[in-house]
Amino acid sequence: MLERLESIENRFEELNMRLADPSVINDQEQYTKLMKEHSELSEIVEKYREYKNYVKNLEEAKLLLEENDDKEFEEMLQNEIKDARAGIERTERELKILLMPKDPNDEKDVIIEIRAGAGGDEAALFAAELYRMYTHYAEKKGWSYSIIDSNPTEIGGFKEVIFEIEGKGAYSRLKFESGAHRVQRVPTTESSGRIHTSTATVAVLPEADDVPEVEIKPGDIEIDTFRASGAGGQHVNKTSSAIRITHLPTGIVVTCQDQRSQLKNKEKAMRVLKARLYEREMMKHQSELAENRRSLVGTGDRSERIRTYNFPQRRVTDHRIGVSIYNIEQFMDGDIDEIIDQLITTDQAEKLMGNGEE
Repeated sequence: MLERLESIENRFEELNMRLADPSVINDQEQYTKLMKEHSELSEIVEKYREYKNYVKNLEEAKLLLEENDDKEFEEMLQNEIKDARAGIERTERELKILLMPKDPNDEKDVIIEIRAGAGGDEAALFAAELYRMYTHYAEKKGWSYSIIDSNPTEIGGFKEVIFEIEGKGAYSRLKFESGAHRVQRVPTTESSGRIHTSTATVAVLPEADDVPEVEIKPGDIEIDTFRASGAGGQHVNKTSSAIRITHLPTGIVVTCQDQRSQLKNKEKAMRVLKARLYEREMMKHQSELAENRRSLVGTGDRSERIRTYNFPQRRVTDHRIGVSIYNIEQFMDGDIDEIIDQLITTDQAEKLMGNGEE
């Protein structure tokens, strides 16, 4: 590992010199490429230098300890040795994580599909609350979002809502949200105060633009136009601007009616279609890996129950990692990092143990 880190640090220093070269600065394409590599290596190099500093401190403290016979100074040196060893252990662990192969999709934007499951109107209301949760999370991260398609209900819920979130690292933070989400609470329409259980499914797809594996031939799709409509069948557009694309080889159907422009709806629908086709390839690959191992944080299958939201107990439980938190109001308002961080940590730990090696 140390040889690899030395090589990375040498490459980082080489990049520093090249990025200061006027000929490179004037070549925008080359400069952008080198800056991207520089950015990818900077965190590793910074952590490696922190590690080397702890090693240096340890060696110096041990040397001074051998030459010293002052009890008070010796105690101070022992504390320095203890701190340095703890720092070495911590930075070694962090470096191993940083050196793991990156998910090529981590920096991508995402398309999220939320669909009401069992529970009728209550499930649709829950789907709308999940949409609000994720969009509030996006706002807190400084990301942008927009609806691609939706099927709202008359009481403010969603039978289905598809939207995109654009922001650096969006997929890396949201990729473990795919699965079935369950809510337990007393619906406002329930007069007896009985707790109901409803579900909604979430699918998080990485944007698939410029992905070579996703090729859509013109002859493989059928495009229909129709008038966009809102809840209860009320027309919100008098022109046929809504788009329905059918991918004939797979039977995947995508609709988009959020934009007033037919062209914009077609562009958005094609992005969703690409994302779904890419997801199919990813799931196929993951199912092949699953024959040899089973990831604790799940496979991303939208039918897998991943989380329960219990309103009477103010509890959110993630079943994959066995973690419960008791701040459901803040969680539903987009403060979901506590669970996301633990899911990422669990996934990293699995990979460090070798369960995630491909």
